[in-house]
Amino acid sequence: MVNVTENANFIWSIADLLRGDYKQADYGKVILPLTVLRRLDCVLEPTKQKVLDYLPKMESMNIENTDPVLNKVAGFNFHNQSKYDFESLKADPTNVAANLANYIKGFSEDARNIIEYFNFNEQIDKLDKADLLYLVVKRFAEVDLHPDKVSNVEMGYIFEELIRKFSELSNETAGHHFTPREVIRLMVNLLFVNDRDILTRQGIVKTLYDPACGTGGMLSVAEEYLKDLNPDARLEVFGQELNDESYAICKSDMLIKGQNASNIKFGNSFTVDGLEFEKFDYMLSNPPFGVEWKKVEKFIKDENEKKGYSGRFGAGLPRISDGSFLFLQHMISKMKQDDSGSRIGIVFNGSPLFTGSAGSGESEIRRWIIENDMLEAIVALPDQLFYNTGIYTYVWIVANRKNDERKGKIQLVSAIDFYSKMKKSLGNKRNEVSTENIDTITKLYGDFEENEFSKIYDNEDFGYQRITVERPLKLNFQVSEERIERLKEEKAFINLASSKKKGEAGEKEIEEGKRLQADILKMLSSMDPDKLYKNRDDFTKVLKQQIKNSGINVKPAFIKTIIKALSEQDETADVCKVKNKPEPDSNLRDYENVPLKEDIDTYFEREVKPHVPDAWIDESKTKTGYEINFTKEFYKYTPLRSLDEIRADIMALEEEMEGLLKEAISE
Repeated sequence: MVNVTENANFIWSIADLLRGDYKQADYGKVILPLTVLRRLDCVLEPTKQKVLDYLPKMESMNIENTDPVLNKVAGFNFHNQSKYDFESLKADPTNVAANLANYIKGFSEDARNIIEYFNFNEQIDKLDKADLLYLVVKRFAEVDLHPDKVSNVEMGYIFEELIRKFSELSNETAGHHFTPREVIRLMVNLLFVNDRDILTRQGIVKTLYDPACGTGGMLSVAEEYLKDLNPDARLEVFGQELNDESYAICKSDMLIKGQNASNIKFGNSFTVDGLEFEKFDYMLSNPPFGVEWKKVEKFIKDENEKKGYSGRFGAGLPRISDGSFLFLQHMISKMKQDDSGSRIGIVFNGSPLFTGSAGSGESEIRRWIIENDMLEAIVALPDQLFYNTGIYTYVWIVANRKNDERKGKIQLVSAIDFYSKMKKSLGNKRNEVSTENIDTITKLYGDFEENEFSKIYDNEDFGYQRITVERPLKLNFQVSEERIERLKEEKAFINLASSKKKGEAGEKEIEEGKRLQADILKMLSSMDPDKLYKNRDDFTKVLKQQIKNSGINVKPAFIKTIIKALSEQDETADVCKVKNKPEPDSNLRDYENVPLKEDIDTYFEREVKPHVPDAWIDESKTKTGYEINFTKEFYKYTPLRSLDEIRADIMALEEEMEGLLKEAISE
């Protein structure tokens, strides 16, 4: 990749010309669009004159849309009919702004739209006023980005390296824009490995989609894979991207490769689905980790409530702080439902594996995916693979057409140890997955066998029933001074002497409330402070009789407040009952997760009853949940060191310290 490094460094050096006139955070507004322009310029260079020579013929043809004809002359899905190119631009220093504008205007519509997403016209004016435009254009004319010199793969790396550097300058997250290529290659391998017999058929055409496509790395690598596997095959790629610059780079890359650039859509995949009615054979994505979806909350909740499972988010909504599962549900909605089905590869952090208890949005989404037998495998990757985070990540393989041997099964692959250290780190990226590592991980997945790094489970192994274990409420009651003070602090008691009314009416209501407070306290003070009641019904009868004898009007709801304030938990007291049934004590309430394959009553009798004989299950609150405890499944027990080993180490340290002290004293 020497070519990549040299070209990226050269283009990066051009940014030095902007120092002083531009903030470092804004360098990319100039360098990225000019890099795209120079790439397009180099691609079109061999046929540029042919297009210019053909223009006089076009005038006599009276064709409204000339783009298709001139594209064919150029030999690409785009062309430029301006007389200018980078070589001629640098030949006229005095008119470079006007000439550059004319050059950009000369592109066919698809290519011109790409440049518009960079808002580059503003930068042309700014550069021209600062007498920088000619200098910058001249430097760009010196770099040869023709595909014969810089392949599409290498060009992708150059863009990624530039974005990473500009993101570092502006404290942005470069990883939101692209994924390391070796990670993409691994994901593509995992996605395609079981379909090699399909993909090697003559003239096969498949589709692939990425709802957060960034600069198009996923799409490009997948296309390269299929071409290497079967030169006669065609992969039509589709994508959508929210970031202007990434979208423009991705679309230009697709244009140069001969893909249909209109398949790349701009905007938020959730709120403006540019490919709403499309279904795809394959899907790949690396959505942003742990990014909240508050900005689109109303739209997504409305779709969830109004459309349910007929929409994209019927299975559930994750917590607002992490929209990862929204991307997966969005992709699942684009699966083909015929016999061919679809396959998805998506990168997540650890959160979607286990976040959320039974009944939560995350758990319900996992439940929907697993119970519909769509989760095929999860591969744990090494840490420090990504530019913007050092955390462990996981590739989920989701399919609605599993092979027979995989039906009803989920494979977990631990690949956290398959990596090599980079000579030089890039942001948080210190590790990389080599070609050999990729082959090993792919084989572990493809072989579908149990070993040290691969475990195979039934779908139900990750499910559980969350039962609510209740214990009876047992209270004693006493009208002691301490408990009366507790009543005074109750909100309901304080509110007796308050009013929402204004003026005399409000003052009158407050005075009446204060009198009621005093009457209640007087009534309670007349009761025996030493008598302890261990039955709630008995105490309630005594209290109500005391209230009646006192002649004060206390509402039933406030009587409950008094009883609560005068009570304390007491294991020796009688069980409090409601309608002749034990009332549960919310303070003693507990929860148990019972594996889905195990009978709840058997589990309860074995694990709970021996410790709390008076407990029972509130079956109305039982919920089904799913979680994937990846770490537990691959946990390796490390035995503790023996006391003899520890003692020997301590003795050795003491001897070493004693020797050092003797040396210090002797000196």
